Amino acid sequence: MCHGYDAGKKIKGCKRHIVTDTLGLLIGSLVHGADIQDRNGAPDVLKSIRHAFPWLRHIFADAAYAGPKLRGALEEIGDWTVEIIKRSDSAKGFEVLPRRWVVERTFAWLGHCRRGASQNIVIGRRVSSEPLTLRLPI
Repeated sequence: MCHGYDAGKKIKGCKRHIVTDTLGLLIGSLVHGADIQDRNGAPDVLKSIRHAFPWLRHIFADAAYAGPKLRGALEEIGDWTVEIIKRSDSAKGFEVLPRRWVVERTFAWLGHCRRGASQNIVIGRRVSSEPLTLRLPI
């Protein structure tokens, strides 16, 4: 079970990092406490997929993953090119960003397919924290 609080995103509990292909199909995921910053959690999820997808070289990420700390951590893992997709400063309200919408759609599928919105499923009096099998609309 995750604990933590991210004051910037106002998230209590868990944060989810996912890696998708360009179609939005899930390649890898990592769940950790919300008190870990995005750029600190990214190397762990990329490390977890490195051996399964050795040909993967180009990563699209949002502005939360920008900075030299992430680039330094990724240099230790492998040969990665990180492209940060930023919102324009003049944008007001919601704006569809290239490549980022693919990941947001995958998060929406994952959120839609969860039973309720809880981390754990109560079965009788026993709490099960085993992962659920999700059927994603493709």
